[in-house]
Amino acid sequence: MNKQLDVVAVGHALVDIRIIVDKFPGPDEEAEIKEENRGAGGSAVNVAIDVARLGGSSGIVAKIGFDQFGRIVYEELWRNKVDLRGLRISAQGKTGFSIVVITRSGDITIYGHKGVADDLEPGEVDADLISDAKTVHIASLRLDTSIKAAQLAKQSNAIVSWDPGRRLAQLGLVKLSPLLRYVDIVFLNQVEAKAMTGKEPLEAAKTIAKHGPGHVVVKMGEKGALYYGTRGQKHIEPYPAPRVVDTTGAGDAFAAATLLKVAQGTDLLEALQYASLVAALKVSRLGSHSVPREKEIKDIVGKYPS
Repeated sequence: MNKQLDVVAVGHALVDIRIIVDKFPGPDEEAEIKEENRGAGGSAVNVAIDVARLGGSSGIVAKIGFDQFGRIVYEELWRNKVDLRGLRISAQGKTGFSIVVITRSGDITIYGHKGVADDLEPGEVDADLISDAKTVHIASLRLDTSIKAAQLAKQSNAIVSWDPGRRLAQLGLVKLSPLLRYVDIVFLNQVEAKAMTGKEPLEAAKTIAKHGPGHVVVKMGEKGALYYGTRGQKHIEPYPAPRVVDTTGAGDAFAAATLLKVAQGTDLLEALQYASLVAALKVSRLGSHSVPREKEIKDIVGKYPS
């Protein structure tokens, strides 16, 4: 089968409302808003758009409402040439959104409302779109729909990756095992690894790998990432961020960059190192999927140590 899409992202489609303040207010205090913007967000949207910005082809499986926020999501995906066959629109519910408050020093507080994003049911997953993907990335989505997407992906011989997000990670390994058996690559941060297994990064990765995934990647922010799997154990070195403006979506940028390179035939460990650079550049910019374009990254690469 000649697959046309590098990555199909399955998960949440939301609107991010980003607010910049000098500092968080205390009780009964007011913080002046220095800057505000809004745009499409949610893990599935972030990954799909990041892949497109990095020069790849992508699709999305997600649900939005028939409302103003849904239009923002739809138009931003369309402008980035994301395949929209898997985007479902609810006539009853509303599109979810997040209010992201960011201080000048880069600290973040998020208030989230999922709306219809988590109402995507297993029967609504577009099998034709999944079959057209080289890699399928599932993120922060309800378990039954995640399992269905993973099953369809394995049936079409796609590589399956999964990022549980904080809420699903808290379910623990016993409840997540039915999904893990279909997953090839797990991406999660230190907090999620601890919530899922009760263990620190390396032992957590080893424990998760016993449930099926051949590759487990624990993201550790400015400390880089830990890889454990069939290729052994490796620390993925971090790249220095030019500055820290907005860390939302950094993990999605990391996953998108990794999967795009893997879909293009790059060795996984090399892909992870490239992803570290992409994530570092993303946090220096405002916006949940504000990774540089492919040409810009090629121009930047020479400025960073390998």
